[in-house]
Amino acid sequence: MDKKISMRPFGQTPDGTGVSIYTLKNNNGVQVDITNYGGIIVRLLVPDRNGKLDDIVLGYNNLGDYIKESPYFGALIGRYGNRIANGEFSLDGQCYQLAKNNSPGNLPCHLHGGIKGFDKVVWEAEALLKDNIPGLKLRYLSADGEEGYPGNLDVTVYYWLTAENILRVEYQASTDQATPVNLTQHSYFNLKGEGNGDILDHLLYINADKFIPVNKGLIPTGESRTVKDTPFDFLLPTPIGKSIDQDDQQLRFGRGYDHTWVLNKENGQLALAARVEEPLSGRKLEVWTTEPGVQFYSGNGLNGYYIGKGGRIYDFRNGFCLETQHYPDSPNQSNFPTSILKKGDLYQTVTEFRFG
Repeated sequence: MDKKISMRPFGQTPDGTGVSIYTLKNNNGVQVDITNYGGIIVRLLVPDRNGKLDDIVLGYNNLGDYIKESPYFGALIGRYGNRIANGEFSLDGQCYQLAKNNSPGNLPCHLHGGIKGFDKVVWEAEALLKDNIPGLKLRYLSADGEEGYPGNLDVTVYYWLTAENILRVEYQASTDQATPVNLTQHSYFNLKGEGNGDILDHLLYINADKFIPVNKGLIPTGESRTVKDTPFDFLLPTPIGKSIDQDDQQLRFGRGYDHTWVLNKENGQLALAARVEEPLSGRKLEVWTTEPGVQFYSGNGLNGYYIGKGGRIYDFRNGFCLETQHYPDSPNQSNFPTSILKKGDLYQTVTEFRFG
């Protein structure tokens, strides 16, 4: 393989399926390690303002830990990223019941594709070099009825690492029957370096005048609400921790931020969704997407239980996620942009993580 791409074994699943890890590198020292188990970004090395490289994503060193227990560290999420109320939806006159694998506020829902979502399957993998840009092609065929969803869904995801320090993720899918699709990437970032404390001092900008309020089960109420005069206003770069502990009902529901923002952009247009800067290291992350929304999650479920790659404990709010996507519970919310992929149509979205 080209020196910009390498591959090595990463263990086996309990049924004996071999899993690999692929490393993409550019000439600036940026490196991303991706395994075809769950399409997980295992490691992401990015320089600080002095050129010092640090791994800025939370995760594990070995496959066994990902299989045993993971809060979706670095994974590809599907068929449906985020929540579906009560694990059910109706489509073309038929009701579909999905697994209820999450119950915030004691209200059961379907989360991130179910018991065995795309984060827990082994994808077909192919290393690529296109115009001297290293990439990884991942493909998975989700069978009709898998996790309760209708239709055979053929999914391809491309990861590309450019010379400009952009990690580009391209999602494609087609189906032989109408089905909800909402694919996303669930990396937990800490721009100080994974295991280096909380993310509350990171400065966050979100390009959104509105966010989507939720009920106590973290299911959208169906409205979108202005961020003005709320803790959800990140239209100017603001420390994540500035208002996170305010006595605000929405923050209480999520134990912090776990909400979707309605991006100031045309659906389908590749545009800036969010920017994060860590003052000490000088590292900057921009997230660009064609999706209509971004879910900002402030790592409220991290509680000292998970021990990460460097042997350090991942404590409360030690990482943040920016998951580009359609809105939660869209199959049940007729006023949201549709997340239904029909036979003959092609699902195509792009998200870029740009590092500086």
